[in-house]
Amino acid sequence: MQYRPFGRVGWQVSALGFGCMRLPTKGTYEVIDEELAIAMLRYAMDNGVNYIDTAYGYHGGNSEKVVGRALEGGYREKVYLATKLPHWHVQNLDDCTRILNEQLERLRTDHLDVYLLHSLSKGAWEKLREMNIFRWAEGAMAKGLFQVLGFSFHDTYEVFREIVDAYDNWGVCQIQYNILNENVQAGTKGLQYAASKGLAVVIMEPLLGGRLANPPRAIRQLLEAAPVKRSPAEWALQWLWNKPEVSVVLSGMSTMEQVQENVRSASRSGVGTMSQEELELISKVQRLYEQLHPIPCTGCEYCMPCPNGVNIPQIFAIYNEGVVYEEMDRARERYSRLPEGERASECIACRICETKCPQHIEISEWMARLAEELAPSR
Repeated sequence: MQYRPFGRVGWQVSALGFGCMRLPTKGTYEVIDEELAIAMLRYAMDNGVNYIDTAYGYHGGNSEKVVGRALEGGYREKVYLATKLPHWHVQNLDDCTRILNEQLERLRTDHLDVYLLHSLSKGAWEKLREMNIFRWAEGAMAKGLFQVLGFSFHDTYEVFREIVDAYDNWGVCQIQYNILNENVQAGTKGLQYAASKGLAVVIMEPLLGGRLANPPRAIRQLLEAAPVKRSPAEWALQWLWNKPEVSVVLSGMSTMEQVQENVRSASRSGVGTMSQEELELISKVQRLYEQLHPIPCTGCEYCMPCPNGVNIPQIFAIYNEGVVYEEMDRARERYSRLPEGERASECIACRICETKCPQHIEISEWMARLAEELAPSR
C-alpha cells in the first residue's frame, strides 16, 4: 500500500480509502450482507487501507453499525475513522450532540478521527453557520469526541471557496471528483485551492457511481488500445492518484473482487507516475464521454424517496445505459418492468428532489421527457 500526507493534519493515510456507502446487500439497500461486508473491510485493512468513511444515513443507518462490528478485535486502532453529521436532521446544537452520541454507539468507539458536515450546499452551509456549528464542534473536539473537523461538498466552486475561507481550522474536505468532473462542483480549481490552504482532500465518486468502471464500447476500445494495460477502473483511479493535491481516494466497493483489484491498484499508485501520453489518452476519454452521457446522475439516491413514488435513479440509469450502449429497445423493456407507480409518468413536478440533487439535475423536466421516450410502445 502507498501512503500520502493528510494535509496539515500530519497523518499518513492510505492512497485507497474504503467508502461504506455501497456495501454488499441482500435484496434491498438497507439490508447489508454483513458477513461479506466485514470480510471485505478486514481484507482491506489487513492489506494496508487505513481510512474508513461512512455516514449516518448510509444503508438506512446500518453502514455505521456494520463498520463498528468490522472494527472490533483490534481493527479500530489500525484506521482513521470518518463519519458525517446529517444536517437535514439538525434543528439545533442539541441535535448535533444526540446524533454524534448515536454514531459513536453504532460504531462501537469512544471517538472519531474525522467528523464531516455532510453534503454541504449553500443553503445547508448557511443554516449550520447561523447555528454556530463551530462552537459546538470545538466543544466536542475539546472533549475528545473527534479529532478533525471537515465537510463533504456538493455545490459550485464559488460556494466551496466561501466555506473553505470561513473557518481557519478545517482539517479536511471531501469532494466529488473524477475524470468527468474536472469542471463540476468544486472541480480541479477546488481541489487545488483546498490543498493550497493546507486541507486534506478526500475524493468521493472517483468512478462516478461505478459508471467509469463499466464504460461504453467506444471508451473501452480506446483504453484497450493503449500500450499500458489497465482496467477502466484503474485508469480512472491512477489519474486521481497522479495528482499531488489528492490525499485519499474513497472507493465504494461492493464485492471482494473490487476490494482486491483496488488494493492492487493502490499499491502501484503515486504522484507523477502517469506519462504525458497516458494523460493525453485520458483527455481523449473525457471528450468522448462528454458526447455520450445525457444525464449526469451518479446514483447517490439523495433524491429519494420521491413523495410520489418515482424511482428516479433507476429511470436515469436505464436511460443513460440505453443511450450510451445504443440499446434503447432494451432500455424500454427494462423500464416496462418497473412497477407503474415508480415510472416517470408519476412525477408531478413538485421539485422536492431537485433541492436534494448534488448534481443539480432538472429532474422534473427529464421525467416528462422520459415518460415519452421510454414508453414501451414508442
